[in-house]
Amino acid sequence: MSLVDTIRKDMFQASKEGNSTKADILKLALAEIKNEQIALGKEELEENEVEKILRREVKKIVDSIEQFEKMQREDLVQREKAQLEAINEYLPELLGEDEVRKIVEQKVKEIGAVSVKDMGKIMGVVMKELDGKADGNTVKAIVLELLS
Repeated sequence: MSLVDTIRKDMFQASKEGNSTKADILKLALAEIKNEQIALGKEELEENEVEKILRREVKKIVDSIEQFEKMQREDLVQREKAQLEAINEYLPELLGEDEVRKIVEQKVKEIGAVSVKDMGKIMGVVMKELDGKADGNTVKAIVLELLS
């Protein structure tokens, strides 16, 4: 069963159980997946493409949580955290900071990067290799630390 089929099945199950928070976020995720299919003109998306879409949704939710916390809207923070938990069920675990650091260090040596001016080259190579397996902000922080 594909990831999209699993999400669709779980969305129907959440609706039946009355879990509107989970059902709503899964409906939103399915809509984003469908929009991407239409934009790319594809019949079906690859699993890694679906994961990228879900990671974008996670990023949006995290941003919302930060904004709601600034506004002291605990009710909305809790709803967003529940949605985040629901989406994260379908995503593989991101690489840890130590694993990312090893990859970045290896690429810095391979390319021979010595200053922050080389950051673009390193980021491009590392992000292509990691392909959604690590958070971009984590990679950026490690690259900056190593090149500074």
